[in-house]
Amino acid sequence: MNIITVKIDGMMCSMCEAHICETIRRAFPDAKKVKASRVRGEATFVTEEPADAVKLEKAITKTGYRFISAETAAYKKRGLFG
Repeated sequence: MNIITVKIDGMMCSMCEAHICETIRRAFPDAKKVKASRVRGEATFVTEEPADAVKLEKAITKTGYRFISAETAAYKKRGLFG
């Protein structure tokens, strides 16, 4: 499992966060735990395979936001109490 962190510029409200989440879900149907934060200027999601950064950049740019960067890291599933 991989967690992808995407830095995005241009999110101003909760509707912007919703647009980014929907864009990620459409571009990567297997994405789980999709979250966006306008305050941090980023979105995160979990996938089985590493996400294609070019595909991600095109999807986000197409919606009118500015893609800054994407980072992929190993995702460790936490247990109930950890």
